[in-house]
Amino acid sequence: MKICRFNEDRVGVVIESTVTDVTDFVKSELGSYCWPFPKGDVFIANLSAMIPGLTEYVETGNATSYELDAVTLISPVGNPGKIIAAPVNYADHLDESNQDKGINFGTEISLIDKYALFLKAGSSSVGPDEGISLPAVEGRRFDHEVELALVIGKETRRVTVDEALSSVAGYFIGLDITMRGTEDRSYRKSFDSFTVMGPWLVTSDAFGSPEGVAFSLSVNGEQRQNANTNDLVWSVAKIISVASHAYTLYPGDVILTGTPAGVGPIKAGDKISASIDRIGSMEVPVK
Repeated sequence: MKICRFNEDRVGVVIESTVTDVTDFVKSELGSYCWPFPKGDVFIANLSAMIPGLTEYVETGNATSYELDAVTLISPVGNPGKIIAAPVNYADHLDESNQDKGINFGTEISLIDKYALFLKAGSSSVGPDEGISLPAVEGRRFDHEVELALVIGKETRRVTVDEALSSVAGYFIGLDITMRGTEDRSYRKSFDSFTVMGPWLVTSDAFGSPEGVAFSLSVNGEQRQNANTNDLVWSVAKIISVASHAYTLYPGDVILTGTPAGVGPIKAGDKISASIDRIGSMEVPVK
């Protein structure tokens, strides 16, 4: 099932080119909460259990539907807690990073085995139609990085690699926007709008294995990145396992799994197009 959030925080089910508004059903299922509030994103935590009901609700035909191109798509994860990212998780990206001074700023870049993981601010998340807003920082380069992204669906702590994928609620396209420089990664990658999520979430039961997934990115029609998750240094399952040994994962925590070679600069007025097999495509304006 493809789940989106759109317009003024509505929830929709995407079928081909149509969005069916299921907000009323979700509200009736989740009810209201009071103090003490549960940890994590309540909608994501209950998503798996709601799928049969959502399917029936859509099939009744009583809900309002819209054409996809008539709605504004916002991030499919409304309340991301931690945004966990995997640095230099493709060998070809390591090669380009060490060859391009615009990326490495005079430092030697290594693979993920040296760095492990890093965190981005939850406030950096936006949906594709909201776009990327570049900050007014003189003399800095801003790069695109396309990645397979996922959201955790249940409280997860110290899982093995074999257990890890059972914690995933769904997958979507992620753009990890980066300001190049010598500052810590978490600073350079956490500006507002620097984590684009979308265009919708594909539930894990519908998506299947995150291995062997092809994806690509183009800017203004020029292809820059084209890769497959088979080339990950750390698999998706290993990333989740390692993360869960460092900190408890809660529903709504997002993981970006790393970007391949082909990263490059973006500027105001550009249009980024990103696609991932079994998810779809999204276009993101740069402001």
